[in-house]
Amino acid sequence: MHYTVAFETLGCRLNQAETAHLHRSFMEKGYAVAENSAQADLCVVNTCALTSQAASKCRRRIRSILRANPDACIAAVGCYAQTDTEVLRAIEGIDYIIGTADKMDLASIIPEPAKLPEAVVVTRRMPRDGFSVAGTGYYPSHTRANIKIQEGCDFVCSFCIIPTSRGPARSRDFDDILRETRALVAEGHREIILTGINLGTYRDRDKGLVELIEAQSRIEGLERIRMSSIEPTTIDERLFDYMSGGAPEEYDVGRGGPKLCPYLHISLQSGDDGVLEAMRRRYTAREFEDFVELFLGRVPGAGMGTDVMVGFPGEDDEAFERTYELVSRIPFTHIHVFSFSARKGTAAYLMKNKVPAAAIAERSERMHELGEEKKEAYYSRCIGTNVRVLFEERETSGYFVGFTDNYVKVGAKHAGGLSNRFGDVAIRECVRSGPANALLAAGDLIKIERAAGDLVDIERGAESAAEAINKP
Repeated sequence: MHYTVAFETLGCRLNQAETAHLHRSFMEKGYAVAENSAQADLCVVNTCALTSQAASKCRRRIRSILRANPDACIAAVGCYAQTDTEVLRAIEGIDYIIGTADKMDLASIIPEPAKLPEAVVVTRRMPRDGFSVAGTGYYPSHTRANIKIQEGCDFVCSFCIIPTSRGPARSRDFDDILRETRALVAEGHREIILTGINLGTYRDRDKGLVELIEAQSRIEGLERIRMSSIEPTTIDERLFDYMSGGAPEEYDVGRGGPKLCPYLHISLQSGDDGVLEAMRRRYTAREFEDFVELFLGRVPGAGMGTDVMVGFPGEDDEAFERTYELVSRIPFTHIHVFSFSARKGTAAYLMKNKVPAAAIAERSERMHELGEEKKEAYYSRCIGTNVRVLFEERETSGYFVGFTDNYVKVGAKHAGGLSNRFGDVAIRECVRSGPANALLAAGDLIKIERAAGDLVDIERGAESAAEAINKP
């Protein structure tokens, strides 16, 4: 009998990478993938436990699936399954609760999708050893692909549940990463995103993140390597050379510039030293600002994202204003704002001097507005320039969109399928587009890549993008 499976992924990019592997493992077992959970024999929910809101969202999503598809076999896997097993066990209708250490073996754990009288629970402690990941992630509708290279964290920030949900820091086998990278490139992916919990701590034997990127840069057909969020205190400054094109000549950094994208997402969390100390962060506000100055001096024009938490216990008005002023000074291009959420199991859960909800909401709104202002300023600097874009998909607005290497979202209105092709766009304006009304740098497609990989000029008014692509 042929079964169907649907996947629901909550939380981080690492969860997305792991779901992609689960996706392929069930396909190899003969499952078809359902469009949504209401149509599936098996529903896999890859959970997140980072905040109390994330935990609540997991519970709501599971209950929603059960209402829509009460006969489906339900598997809750990952972080929330690891940290809050008993809470999930109390939800009637869940059949499997599989923690972080075993979730990648889910296709083997489930003999066939069926409702069970009580949930099967597997929540072993996470190992400390390095690891490999069987198979290759499956990204059927994505230009970019995530590759998990690292797991767990030893930093134990006071607000973070990750050391409990994912265990100690450990790294993936170097050769296994290269194997999956080659396989993804062979399937047509031209950009890969390195993912992990504490990416900068990656080390397999004598090889670290720099050596990994050097090796990946030699893989023919791979055009871009992008790093997900990384802790500022773990960054090897040699990576700046690979972003700016100053890497040693013996490494092929690819046509059109370096393969390592000139973009960093580094978490600030707070600009107040007292709050940073209470968070158990490993830098002062001054040290963070000095690092940013060094980075942008070495990699001009780079994009830079950050995470800012508002409302941490003890954050008074003066502490927030110090954070706001620091964020105002630093040329961030993307800011993720998080309201403090007391997560049971963390040191911050028991802290006194809680910030009132109204103050947290007001600070969050101000920080969101600042983030939008800085992003708009960054995008506006693209107006009048030509940028290189790896196109991904057409939005309902009519724009075919993609990203530059420094993570500017770009759109061009042209006929033809541009997905997974590089093109040059002359930016003329910034607009709001798509269902989320997201910011877009919009312009005219002036060059487009043929199948052979070369960029050809488009004679405006003489041929469409589709004609240029197919032109011999």
